[in-house]
Amino acid sequence: MKGTVYKSTGSWYQVKTETGALYNCRIKGKFRIKGIKNTNPVAVGDRVVFDPEEQQGEEQQGVIKKIEERENYIIRKSVNLSKQTHIIASNIDQVFLMVTLNNPPTFTSFIDRFLVTAEAYDIKAVILFNKIDTYNEEETLEIKFLAKLYRDIGYECIGISAKTGKNVDKVKEMMLGNISMFSGHSGTGKSTLINALEPSLQLKTSEISEQHRQGQHTTTFAEMFDLSFDARIIDTPGIKGFGVVDMEKEEIGDYFPEFFELKQDCKFYNCLHLEEPKCAVKEALEEGEVAWSRYKSYLQIMEGEDENYRIDNYSK
Repeated sequence: MKGTVYKSTGSWYQVKTETGALYNCRIKGKFRIKGIKNTNPVAVGDRVVFDPEEQQGEEQQGVIKKIEERENYIIRKSVNLSKQTHIIASNIDQVFLMVTLNNPPTFTSFIDRFLVTAEAYDIKAVILFNKIDTYNEEETLEIKFLAKLYRDIGYECIGISAKTGKNVDKVKEMMLGNISMFSGHSGTGKSTLINALEPSLQLKTSEISEQHRQGQHTTTFAEMFDLSFDARIIDTPGIKGFGVVDMEKEEIGDYFPEFFELKQDCKFYNCLHLEEPKCAVKEALEEGEVAWSRYKSYLQIMEGEDENYRIDNYSK
């Protein structure tokens, strides 16, 4: 039988067939020893082939025997296992990155790492600046400045308030007919937004921890939901850090759209935009046509610094 993975709890996977039947599936042992360096060999969004087993009471069970080829996926380094990676979700049409200026803060270094990964795996990324109902005049200007920075590169940016419903209809419109993933730090309002889009889901939301100004985790595992308006969403656990995975130094610049556009004007075709003479990216940087925060993020990724997602490149 064939189906799509809707939920993963690490050892069990909830698979939904085309007819809407749900099966709780395990995986065959050999998946674990095929040299897969992922902490999770099967991800939410995977299309799989499985064998049904005899029904145990009310629950239908099965064994996954094959993962069909993925169109794309979002992957990051595991937080505590630096040599292992974690596939957050697969076969996604678009990803919405939830960003908050404070409460909790989302720094540009984190945004840039996320966008680079989306570019590398050819997934459309949209930035949602949430909680705009809570910002004072100065903070609102800062959000507008950040949104312009990313719009100028080519990313769609929407200011929303999941709490008051502002611009939630715009997000809904973009989701029609698509599988959308929602991501961001804990506390940025993912669950609140999903509840605003589909109140019947009643996902748990949580307050921000006053001590650390970070959100409490409310989602433990990624999970896909079918919505009432011809859309599917993948809700993901709040991400603290975002280690970039499996990228050669020569290709990282290509995942910064504004660098890629300038690359043809560099003196050397294999320019890394570091110390090379007549580098179009460095010249644009000096002219103020490329944002310093983006270039700093680029340097951090090039140097393999995975701990810098808490550094605010934008304000330095």
